[in-house]
Amino acid sequence: MENPRQEKVAVVDEVTAKLNEASAVIVTEYRGMKVGQLAALRRQLRPVGGEYKVYKNTLARFAAENAGMPGLADLLVGPSGITFVTGDAAAVAKALRDASKANPLLVLKGGVIGGKVISAKDVEALADLPSREVLLAQFAGALQAPMAKMAGLLQAMPRNLAYGLKALIDQKSAA
Repeated sequence: MENPRQEKVAVVDEVTAKLNEASAVIVTEYRGMKVGQLAALRRQLRPVGGEYKVYKNTLARFAAENAGMPGLADLLVGPSGITFVTGDAAAVAKALRDASKANPLLVLKGGVIGGKVISAKDVEALADLPSREVLLAQFAGALQAPMAKMAGLLQAMPRNLAYGLKALIDQKSAA
């Protein structure tokens, strides 16, 4: 940009900052959606850690380059909305997928997670993942299971010895 206007520089700086702060970015196409529908989408995303914004594609591409996400620029074609994820990426992807099922005008295009560009199918797969809390609970259960089994085995040895001794005592006293 040669001699850009101050407003445009401010927008590029804002988008660059949001891209750097976000743990993930998901891009959608919103062609044909009404303002009320976009406001409802923003309300759905806010509780799960997503912020839906619409910027001019050119300015968003400059910001993506500044933030070190050149692959994001390829997704910014046509009317594109950017969802900045600060919380659980799977929960935000699930909210976007559910919104796109309810409103076919909202189309998932792809995104960036951890610096890696993902496709729309990858966003769908991310939406199918359980939430972070469920994954952590499953992991804790997987770690706990062998320890519980070992504790049961260690407890069974003295118990079986006690049962055997009691049976031997009962057998001797009966004879």
